[in-house]
Amino acid sequence: MSTTTTLQKAGDPTGEPGSAKPSDGLKAGLKNRHLSMIAIGGVIGAGLFVGSGGGIAKAGPAILLSYLLVGAMVVFVMRMLGEMAAASPNSGSFSAYADRALGRWAGFSIGWLYWFFWVVVLAVEATAGAKILEGWVPAVPQWGWALIVMAVLTVTNLGSVASYGEFEFWFAGIKVVAIGAFVIVGMLAVFGVLPGSDNPGAGFAHLTDAGGFMPNGWGSVLTGVLMVVFSFMGSEIVTLAAGESEDPRRAVTKATNSVIWRIGVFYLGSIFIVLTLLPWNDKSIVDKGSYVAALDSIGIAHAGQIMNVIVLTAVLSCLNSGLYTASRMAFSLGERGDAPKAFAKVSKRGVPVTAILGSVVFGFAAVYFNYTSPDTVFSFLLNSSGAIALFVWLVICLTQLRMRGILMREAPEKVTVKMWLFPYLTWATAAMITFVLGYMVYDKDNRETVLLSLLVAAVVVVIGVLRSALRRKAGVEADAAVADAVDA
Repeated sequence: MSTTTTLQKAGDPTGEPGSAKPSDGLKAGLKNRHLSMIAIGGVIGAGLFVGSGGGIAKAGPAILLSYLLVGAMVVFVMRMLGEMAAASPNSGSFSAYADRALGRWAGFSIGWLYWFFWVVVLAVEATAGAKILEGWVPAVPQWGWALIVMAVLTVTNLGSVASYGEFEFWFAGIKVVAIGAFVIVGMLAVFGVLPGSDNPGAGFAHLTDAGGFMPNGWGSVLTGVLMVVFSFMGSEIVTLAAGESEDPRRAVTKATNSVIWRIGVFYLGSIFIVLTLLPWNDKSIVDKGSYVAALDSIGIAHAGQIMNVIVLTAVLSCLNSGLYTASRMAFSLGERGDAPKAFAKVSKRGVPVTAILGSVVFGFAAVYFNYTSPDTVFSFLLNSSGAIALFVWLVICLTQLRMRGILMREAPEKVTVKMWLFPYLTWATAAMITFVLGYMVYDKDNRETVLLSLLVAAVVVVIGVLRSALRRKAGVEADAAVADAVDA
């Protein structure tokens, strides 16, 4: 098999650097500015704004170490994924690469698990956005707002990939500007030079003045890791979107190279500001949320409403990207024969309509269960998808270990982004992810989530293995029939 033919299987139709014409029917409707903002905004989820207060309450200032550990893990995983995606852009991303490197069962399993994760996220984010909107317009019930939000973003995604890119460009832009302004204004307040601020300007004193930097010990840092790890999910979306961009390799390379500063500024930078503006044990951090409490301490009026607008933007961004991501993964699975063939069909505008509608239907069902059976059906959906982010990252590590050899044998000139210290850092990252999963089993608050996620993953893997075995058997029988016909 020639190099060109092999790379076509991996998703690169032409073998030419920078090729932007997908062979699968999808259109290259995403501009470089769209990809750049998707890459930047992909690491900023609603979880950063909403969930960081709980982590601070558990670990104190040492939550910075939790963010640093998880951030490093994400940087390494993105580097691995960037290496594969830059060499062979594909709308199925890591699922398509796992298909080649580990076997059909692996691509099938991680693809469906990732799809499942995002359609459950659709319900979570739609409900979060509905709560905010109901507070502003109580005449419309919460379920009504959830329905409206899902419907609007479904129409956006059905229009064209450019519509998705444009919406995400502005959603992500608002998040980026908001956090950038927060970091700058907060730093001025930290040193007491912000005009009109109520903050006394304590400098870095709050990092140690309430029981030290690590008031609850090293164990709290690991607990913090479990609390913050899921807020990083989404950084890999840019590698799926790259397949529909003008210059996939350039976009992936740029996104991979910039992930370090993005995590440093948006996560570590903003949490650092919160911890320097307030003592970590200030009750307002949990009661109001870390960012609202920090803005209040500066003396910014209507901080709660300002943050609600930003959180709503983050929610809509996550919904928009979640629907896009789930549909593209469903499309890729359909194209590879691992999902209904209808999922692989595209409209004249290059949009996988059936894949989008199929993902939305499940998302609507999850929203329904969130209101009718929050403690049973929806609780199961939520918990059983909770650890899938870590499974995806682990599969990326194992895939890259095999994929490097494949790419270097077939087209070494395409490996323009390389994982550092290969294979040692890849193995170390895989070990770190495995340790986090193991610690989740040990931690009583996360045990149910990881065990239910493992149960669902086991079921999907078994189905994937059985499908692969049946395909092989069918292939052998077909080859035997051909041989018999030739002999006859």
